[in-house]
Formats: sequence, C-alpha cells, structure tokens
Amino acid sequence: MTGRPYTRRLNDLEERFAALAPDIPEGPSKEALSLLHGMIQELWRALRPGAAESTNQLTLDDIANLYKTAPRMEGIAENQPLPVGTPAPDFTLPDANGQPVSLRDFRGSPVVLVFYPLDWSPTCSDQLSLYQAEIDEFARYGARILAVSVDSIYSHGAWAAVRGLTFPLLSDFEPKGEVARLYRVWRQRDGFSERALYIIDPDGIIRYAHVSPRLDQVPDIYELYRALEGIARPERAAAAGVAGG
Repeated sequence: MTGRPYTRRLNDLEERFAALAPDIPEGPSKEALSLLHGMIQELWRALRPGAAESTNQLTLDDIANLYKTAPRMEGIAENQPLPVGTPAPDFTLPDANGQPVSLRDFRGSPVVLVFYPLDWSPTCSDQLSLYQAEIDEFARYGARILAVSVDSIYSHGAWAAVRGLTFPLLSDFEPKGEVARLYRVWRQRDGFSERALYIIDPDGIIRYAHVSPRLDQVPDIYELYRALEGIARPERAAAAGVAGG
C-alpha cells in the first residue's frame, strides 16, 4: 500500500471541511465535527513524506490497522428487520463526498444495503473490507453495495481512504439514525444501528433481511450469495429465454 493517493484524499477532505465549516450551525454537532477535523489534520501531518521517520509518528499502515486494537463492539440484537416481500423505504443520504445518493437511483439492479454501527471499529472494518475484497463476486450478480452508518461524511471519507473502500458509505448523521429507524435497525440506547443486511431486488422489494444476533458477528457471506442467486436466477432464465427464442 502506498501513502500518496490516501494522503491526497485526506488533503481534499481537509479543504472541503474548511470551505463548509462556516455554514455549520453552532452546537454539539459542530463541536464533534471540529474534533474530527482536528484528528484528520493530525493524520495528514503524520502522513507527509518523511514525517514518520523524523518524528516517530504513525504511518498510514499503522492508522489502517488501529481497528485491531480498538475495543470490540458487543451486545445482542434488539430489533427485528422489516419483513421480506415488503417495499424497501426510499431514502436519500450524502456519501463521503457530500453528494446525495438515493435508493431509487439503483432501480433495475439488486442492492445490498449494509447497516453497520460505526467506522473504525474492529468488526465493521473486517466486514466492509471483506465486501471490498469480494466486490467482483457482487458484480457477478449485478448487485450494488450501499453501506450506512451514523458517522459523518468526514469520518466516512477518511475511513474509506485508509481501508481502500470503493462502494458508497452513506451518512445517517442528521437527523441521526433516521434511515436506520425506517429499516427498524436503530439501537436507541447506543445511538447507532444494528449490524444488519437487506437485499433489495431490482423492483425495490426486500428479498432478504438479516440482523446479526450479536453486534460483533459478521453475517455469513455465503448466505448473502445464496440470496443474491435467488434473485438473479429468474432474470438469467428470462434472458436465456429471449436469447433462445
């Protein structure tokens, strides 16, 4: 892994925050974002060429692996997901670049909707890195991945950069947890979502719904593939019928 593309990404995030900061209302949310902004600045300084050698600060690899020593997220599931066969609630959330992304934009393709508790946590890092490693397999089913947590766009941007995530990370930040509530996966006492998966078919209908029994349990990816295969099979049969007709 080389540091240059990631350093550029962190630098871009720093510039975007500086431009947007004056428009953020005063209050706890702005204070939290300012603290995160300060963290990104420190990371950026640490990642400059020669910084690690001259000051013994963290390298990019060190930062990417911090999740391995972070406290594990624990707790049993508190919610049941929306039922299979019902229409998936539409929503619009900003991605890590601040661009709005709507579920309806993906009509015509299966969508794997991933709710996860928080960026930078151990199990979340493992889970989303697994999906990134398997991105070609998801593409084989024509599926698109959308991942949602309550983290800010700035946290998403920094986390995606160091983890090498290329699918959209959507910020359910304000109103906090609004989309997680729509999908019945909001953990009120914790202030973040369950670890949950939905597969939404090309017509916008929920075909698979899963909430992990424990927060530190990554869902079975082969079960996910089987569910995607069940959606893809009728489409492939129809395509074969057209080709053979």
